[in-house]
Order: sequence, then structure tokens, then C-alpha cells
Amino acid sequence: MSRIGKLPISIPEGAKIEISDDNVITVKGKLGELKQAIHKDIKLEIDGNIINVTRPSDSKAHKSFHGLYRVLVNNMLEGVSKGFEKKLEVIGVGYRASVKGQLLEVYVGYSHPIIFELPKEISVEVSQEKRQNAFITLKSFDKQLLGQVAAKVRSFRKPEPYKGKGIRYVGEYVRKKVGKAAAE
Repeated sequence: MSRIGKLPISIPEGAKIEISDDNVITVKGKLGELKQAIHKDIKLEIDGNIINVTRPSDSKAHKSFHGLYRVLVNNMLEGVSKGFEKKLEVIGVGYRASVKGQLLEVYVGYSHPIIFELPKEISVEVSQEKRQNAFITLKSFDKQLLGQVAAKVRSFRKPEPYKGKGIRYVGEYVRKKVGKAAAE
């Protein structure tokens, strides 16, 4: 069996799960509601406060679906009960970010600011102190959407390898290159 797929999933307090006949799982919690279609061969068994994911055979496709759907369901349950968070750091002289409702405005060295409209499921906070880097904190109950939005914001100005300027995840290591002065 798949090492990840065979692990049981515990249902957190306050989360409700419904599985429809067409294999669509709906998870509701205090932070929101998520839906996910499950492959027809993968079965979810709810036993009290525990969910077990089972597969019909040991074929390669079934093994990969087994682990995948177990992780997706676990992330859905964790998201609607606790939520997820990603932090980005804006590094560079004159680089800054601000928030106006669901609009994220980022100044990262272009002739114009980049204005990005965030989905309603995502909340954003920007903290910037004088002479410090700006930090963008994205929060949501949908882990997939959160990762996609964080990657999009990072793509506005990826960290460059010579000075390290740009938008990066907090804790991300950017390998620095030596400039052409080192070649001489």
C-alpha cells in the first residue's frame, strides 16, 4: 500500500463531510467550503471521526491516485478548520507593496505599479516599516489557490541572482552569482 495513502485522516472539530453519488466530496468548516471530484476507483470510507482512503488494485495509476486524493482531502479538512498562510518578502531599493481591499499594488522597479486583483477566498496583509523590506502575507482556506496566487505574485519580479532583488518566499534561499568583476 501507499505509505501516504494508507494513513487515516482524522476529521477536525466543526468540519462536516459529504460524499455525493458521483464521487464529489464537499467539506464545510468555520472558514469556508471546498469541493473536490474524486476518481471513480478510489473509495472514501467514513468511520466515526476517521476517513480511510482505499484503492481497488496495486496498479501504478491506482497507487498514485491513492496518495493524491488522501493528501487533497487532508488539505481540504485542514484548510476549512485552520487555514493556510504564505509569506512573501519584497527586497529592493524602492520596492514596496500596498493593499486596497482585494487589490494588491506592487512597485518593483517597473515604470508603473502592478495592480493585482486577488480572489475573494484570499485575504492579504502588507507590513512595511521604514527602511525595511515589505512582507506580503496571503491567507486562505484553499491551499491550491493560495499556492497559485503566491506564485503569481512572486512572478511579478523573481529574485535575481546577482543582487537578490525581487519578490521571494520568506525563508527561500537564492543562490548568488559573482559578477563579471570576479572573472578578472
